[in-house]
Amino acid sequence: MTEKEFEQEQVQTIATDEEVQEALAEGLYCIGCGAKMQIDHKEEAGFLPLSALKKQLMAEELLCQRCFRLRHYNEIQPVELTDDDFANLLHQVSKTKSLIVYVLDLFDFSGSTIPGLPRFVGQDNPILVLANKVDLLPKSLKDHKLKHWVQGQLKEQGINPVGIELVSAAHPKNLDQILDKIDTLRAGRDVYVVGTTNVGKSTLINQIIKSKTGVQELITTSRFPGTTLDQIAIPLDDGQSLIDTPGIIKKDQYAHFVTEKDLKYVLPKAEIKARTYQLNPDQTLFFGALARFDLVTGPADGAKAAVTAYFENNLMIHRTKRQGADDFYTKHKGQLLTPAPADDNVAFAKYEFKINEKTDLVYAGLGFITLPAGIHVQAYAPKGVGVFLRKAMI
Repeated sequence: MTEKEFEQEQVQTIATDEEVQEALAEGLYCIGCGAKMQIDHKEEAGFLPLSALKKQLMAEELLCQRCFRLRHYNEIQPVELTDDDFANLLHQVSKTKSLIVYVLDLFDFSGSTIPGLPRFVGQDNPILVLANKVDLLPKSLKDHKLKHWVQGQLKEQGINPVGIELVSAAHPKNLDQILDKIDTLRAGRDVYVVGTTNVGKSTLINQIIKSKTGVQELITTSRFPGTTLDQIAIPLDDGQSLIDTPGIIKKDQYAHFVTEKDLKYVLPKAEIKARTYQLNPDQTLFFGALARFDLVTGPADGAKAAVTAYFENNLMIHRTKRQGADDFYTKHKGQLLTPAPADDNVAFAKYEFKINEKTDLVYAGLGFITLPAGIHVQAYAPKGVGVFLRKAMI
């Protein structure tokens, strides 16, 4: 979309140059991402052309050019913000006395955690955990078992939450119950909603706003990492605020290694269907051209091993022999094996594990494989992607 087309979409109430400059001096903020508005630097956060700002100044919803394009055209425009910028913005929470609502992604749990969270948000601020995207996991998984698993994972990170709630921001069913719990726990304090990118924070807050006011999609949401660029405060009835903070960007997730059009294979929207494979030793699974799994040896000499894959349902999984797998990948990448990494020349790292108990092998931000005890495996992923083991979720 051209700048002219963008301007034509704006409301027709036109402010003067003086009114715009006065408003900018006082501070204008994008309702979509929280960035401070500015008219001088097109590649930086909060940019809006002067002519468009003059037309949009009197509007109820003031959007920067980036949020407008993202909301109406699904176009992403990069801005100059670093991981440290996000971390510093979140660190400001530690100076407040607030309730912390920590949103985690159940499908990408390990990849959505924030190491050292209490240090960021203050040791004395209580933490309520909302484990989001429960709708993506198999319905056969019982809530009490899942909560127990989440609690164990948090304990390993030194986090003792005041509560754990399972939620689907996309399809909320227990929102009123969660809001009641938040009101009880906050005791008149502000509420800060924190999490990494793509965990669904802004979607969840939009659901809260909708349930309270009827306003839909106030905060810009998308699949793209780093949509919220600054804190966005929503007033509460008692004069306090519900505050959406920027998502901490974790560079070891697959969302940073695929093209925009291939994000749909990384960020599922529907319930994940388990895919189980009876593998012989020296067999390989390719997950598109994004990841590879090798069974080196089974639980006994020559014995098969049952492995269960949990990935986006449309991500193609191809089984082949380990011998010749390198040549197979080179020949079929981007064709039979699709999608492929955005960088055609990205190098893959190799990881080796001996599995002593039922365990999940996690490809950060892509999915996981549940493995039985007594096997030897290898995993491959683009260098920089997190690949690790954890206690089996399912």
